[in-house]
Amino acid sequence: MQAHPGHESAAKERCIRNFVAKDQLVVVTATVSGSRGDGMILNMHIKDAVGNDFHKPRDVAGENRYAFTSHSDSAFDVCFENILSSHTQLSNPVRHVELDIDIGADAKDWSAIQAGEKLKPVETELRRIEELVGEIVSEMDYLKTRETKLRDTNESTNERVKWFAFGTMGMLVGLGAWQVVYLRAYFRSKHLI
Repeated sequence: MQAHPGHESAAKERCIRNFVAKDQLVVVTATVSGSRGDGMILNMHIKDAVGNDFHKPRDVAGENRYAFTSHSDSAFDVCFENILSSHTQLSNPVRHVELDIDIGADAKDWSAIQAGEKLKPVETELRRIEELVGEIVSEMDYLKTRETKLRDTNESTNERVKWFAFGTMGMLVGLGAWQVVYLRAYFRSKHLI
């Protein structure tokens, strides 16, 4: 990330967006080059599209890990902003950021679970796969519900358009018949017919 003077911060923020389902564990790991006091301040902001702020650390350097549980089905952003803090001229005011985002079963520390519950490696792997399959099933249920809602919306829109078309056709036929009757009466009154 290229550093910039602090007065133009809103335009220089870089964000990574990802979608997360409700009540899922999210672990954001950011590895940032450089160190504190090197003339740059790298700020980080983790927020979701609903308006929740999860973390807002300032002057991030080294490896940082932040975990949170999502409050709703929404997208969340991990934003970075690199500000020049010193007035000395730096030759290359850049910080490199490596970002790793783990969601759901991938975010859990399976080695700690294995040690805590005294599981064998195969049992741990089976538990991890079971949670992944559970996530896939819940996502498929979500997609099925969403498809049902979209299909119902599509069918009701189709029904409304059909009745609107019938109404329009009836109105046009009625207007045409009225014009024929009116013009016939008009021409008869003028003795043209």
